[in-house]
Amino acid sequence: MFFYELREGDDDIFADVILVREEEMDADSFFELVQSIRLQVQDRFDQDTLIEAIAEELERDYGFVAVSDDRLSASVNVSRIDGDNYLAELDPDQGDEDLPDYRGIFVELPRDDARPN
Repeated sequence: MFFYELREGDDDIFADVILVREEEMDADSFFELVQSIRLQVQDRFDQDTLIEAIAEELERDYGFVAVSDDRLSASVNVSRIDGDNYLAELDPDQGDEDLPDYRGIFVELPRDDARPN
C-alpha cells in the first residue's frame, strides 16, 4: 500500500485527506494528476472542500481510496487515565443525537515566556 496526502489551507488553518493506493505513483506524477483534477473541479464541486472533491475524483477514476472517518471500523479513545479509555461510537444514529457534527481546528497560540510558572 502506498499513501498520499492532499492538504488545503494556509499557516493558520488547514485540512488534509489521506489517500491509499495499491500501485505506487511517483510524487511528480501524483502532483500533475492532482493539478489536472483541480483545474477540472475547482469551480464546480459539491463537497465541503476542494481536497475532498479531488479525492473523490482520484477514488472514482484512478484507484485511490480516501481514508475518512466514515470508513472506520472502530475508534478507541486512549488515555493514561483508566476511566478515559473507551470504545467511541462511530454511528451517530446509535449514539447521543445531541452531539455536534464538527470539524477540528488546531490553533497554535503564542507562548508568553515572560510569565512566571
